[in-house]
Amino acid sequence: MSAQEDAVRETGEEADERPLRGYAVAMAAYAAYAGGWAALIRRHGRQPGRHEVRDIALTAVATFRLSRLLTKGAVTSPLRAPFTTYQGTQGPAEVSDEPRHGPGHTFGELMTCPFCMSLWTSTALTASRCVWPRATRTVTAVLASVAGADALQLAYSGLMDKVTRANES
Repeated sequence: MSAQEDAVRETGEEADERPLRGYAVAMAAYAAYAGGWAALIRRHGRQPGRHEVRDIALTAVATFRLSRLLTKGAVTSPLRAPFTTYQGTQGPAEVSDEPRHGPGHTFGELMTCPFCMSLWTSTALTASRCVWPRATRTVTAVLASVAGADALQLAYSGLMDKVTRANES
């Protein structure tokens, strides 16, 4: 009988195998990260009165693209490799990685989860827009343009596949 089965038998509940310590460290790291950005914004004296809807929309699309690039991009695999194990391709220019077991597991989870990475990238893009608004708008515009181009490439490929299948029938 496994340790998990023993735990279920003794407590009536499944053993919690989540890396809670790693998650606590990640939350503390995020708090420090966000606090560092907040201190930089205060030091530069550029706290926004409010965020413009267009900036929020642009940041959302840029966050999506940057998070996918960091967590799924083939070209960014070297950044993830110390914390992940390659599983295979996942789609156009994307790969699938699994977090390695051990001390870096939580970081591996962050590096393979675009949803998790979005919090960190959105914080960086939003905060940097407060400190360096022109440069950040340029970066977010580039990332948003790439996301739009990706969507168009996928739509075009899907349409071409559909046309090709119809012509073959």
